[in-house]
Amino acid sequence: MSDVILPAYANWARYNQRLREAVAPLTVEQLSLQPAPDRWPLWATIGHLACQRVSALCGLAGEPGADTTPFPNALYECPGDEDLDHPLDAAALVASIDSTFHIIERCLTTWTLAMLSEEIRHTFDDGEWARTRGAILHGAAAHDMYHCAELNESFGRLGLPQIDLWS
Repeated sequence: MSDVILPAYANWARYNQRLREAVAPLTVEQLSLQPAPDRWPLWATIGHLACQRVSALCGLAGEPGADTTPFPNALYECPGDEDLDHPLDAAALVASIDSTFHIIERCLTTWTLAMLSEEIRHTFDDGEWARTRGAILHGAAAHDMYHCAELNESFGRLGLPQIDLWS
C-alpha cells in the first residue's frame, strides 16, 4: 500500500518513545504532584493522554483495540476526566502508552489518504457529531502534543527531566 499515511506522521513513534522514557522512571510521589491547585496530578494527565487516543480512534473512528488497553470504555471513562480516585503508577502508565500506541500504529499503517476524507457520524445525548477520519486522527496527534507540552511545563517547574521531542 503506497498510499498509507504513515509518512505524514512518521515522528509520532519517536514522540511516543520519548514520552514513555520520561514517564518510566517517575516515582509514585512524583506522579502524584499537582503542578497547580487547579490542575490534575501528573499521573492523571498522562493517563488522560493515553486514554484519549482510544477515545478518538476506537470510540469515535471505530477502530478495534480498545479492549487491549486499560481503557475499554474510553469515551466515558478516562483518568482525569472521570477518574481521579485511582492513581496509576509509572508501570501502568507506560503500559497504557504502549498499548494505546499500538492502535495508532495500526491506523497509520492501514489507513490510506482516501480514508482520511471519510465522514464519521455519531449521536450523543447532547446531539449529533460529525468529523472526517483525518480530523479525528489529527485531533489525536494534536492532543498528544498539547499534553506533552503541558507535561514539559510541569516537569520543568517540578525539577523533573522533560520529554525531549526534538533531538
